[in-house]
Amino acid sequence: MPNGLFHPFTKALYEQNGDGNILVTDGDAQGVFAPDGRWLSGELRECDPQLCNWIAGPIVANHRVGAEAGQDTHRQES
Repeated sequence: MPNGLFHPFTKALYEQNGDGNILVTDGDAQGVFAPDGRWLSGELRECDPQLCNWIAGPIVANHRVGAEAGQDTHRQES
């Protein structure tokens, strides 16, 4: 399974390339884009800049995922 997201309309795969940029694969065509959607290299020259920005952004911990049942993740011990 790919480590990225498929665009909901074009079905192109958006994934981080390890250099802080986004690799977009649409069928046999690929392109590398900056987090703001600027084309950097490759045959594919168009992308969704908002999805690039979202994929390139930091991974933020979700307080609802990973907490044990019944554990209050908002309350700090005094």
